Amino acid sequence: MDALTEKVSEMQGYKLHVVKTDKYKTNNIVWRMKTPLAKEDLTKRALLPHVLQSSSLKYPTTASLRSYLDELYGATLFVDLAKKGEYHVVSFSFEIANEKFLSDPSPLLEKGLEFLAEILTNPNANNGAFDQDTVEKEKRTLKQRIQSVFDDKMRYSNMRLIEEMCKGEPYALQVNGELDDVNSITPENLYDYFQKAFSEDEMDLYVIGDVNVEEVKNAASRLLQFKAREPQKAQAGSTRTKSEVKEVKEAQDVKQGKLNIGYRTNVVYGDKDYNALQVFNGIFGGFSHSKLFINVREKASLAYYAASRLESHKGLMMVMSGIDLKNYDQAVGIIKEQMEAMKKGDFTDKELEQTKAVIQNQMLETVDTARGLIEILYHNVISGQEIPLDQWLSGMQKTTKEEIVAVADKIELDTIYFLTGTEAGK
Repeated sequence: MDALTEKVSEMQGYKLHVVKTDKYKTNNIVWRMKTPLAKEDLTKRALLPHVLQSSSLKYPTTASLRSYLDELYGATLFVDLAKKGEYHVVSFSFEIANEKFLSDPSPLLEKGLEFLAEILTNPNANNGAFDQDTVEKEKRTLKQRIQSVFDDKMRYSNMRLIEEMCKGEPYALQVNGELDDVNSITPENLYDYFQKAFSEDEMDLYVIGDVNVEEVKNAASRLLQFKAREPQKAQAGSTRTKSEVKEVKEAQDVKQGKLNIGYRTNVVYGDKDYNALQVFNGIFGGFSHSKLFINVREKASLAYYAASRLESHKGLMMVMSGIDLKNYDQAVGIIKEQMEAMKKGDFTDKELEQTKAVIQNQMLETVDTARGLIEILYHNVISGQEIPLDQWLSGMQKTTKEEIVAVADKIELDTIYFLTGTEAGK
């Protein structure tokens, strides 16, 4: 793991993270910016990266911008939005060939950084307003993105669980914003938000590949400069104390029910018992050998799928399963039984060792891609901690059965959400 050590430098208005490694044949440049989730800016923020990546002053059409990417040996650029705890994170990911593997000696990495700087700092805008046609086109696409969640019932039921579970908390907000707010975005108010985001967000630039660290630093400091800022901190993770479990049933025209159950883990990334929580989740529902998969899906044949996942920075665990409408009570009962078994330490040493091995393999597979490595490293930015990857892996391997039972004891059932058919319950 030592080969994947990041060198972090304070730049003007952002941090630069460089990982020098010959593990990848391409160089990856990823720009990330985060701010606390806030309803008033949510939809503008969801639109902004798509407007920025579609054109710039130098490349005023999407065709001219994409044509330039082709000239850079088929470099790729894409944007992404995510919720990490109570933060809204925007990513610009750029992948470009390493000139060491080409007969053309032109400095491609520098050209890549120049191109990123163009996208981020030289938008297709005039007189304090983005290009009208670009904004309207991207607004239409954003509406489709928001709508697509309603059409995908697995995503929809997960979204509804979080809305019900986290009512009144920023985490309940949708990553792509609100459909009702899209029409009110104008080229002017979007440009105002662009200026606000780049002067207030916490910003990080990752460069990963077979690169010269000093050359990257020099190029980045020349091309990307922003005003200094004190990044805003989101409120601490979930502290809601619940009196009783919330149960929500919603009827739609579906053949297969979606049962989503939310727990508060009361543990977040960086806490001393976070390793134990990860192993707990692996034994409980994270993998194909876990209790939910075997007992709900295989033995009882109640579910088409059954799994659990953690939201590490918010302190949540979500169980997702697809069941026949008539099997609701039985499925909820078996899932609760598996949780009780975990709290009692009713799992074998074999399950424990198998889970640790799968987590380790999964982590090593993740860092086999530059994008996966950035995902792992960025946990430290979100949590405000410095946990090296090898330290995290060794901590996970040392987790004991007693620690897993202790962390299980902190986990509280919060909300049960069931998307059921219109026929059910008649």
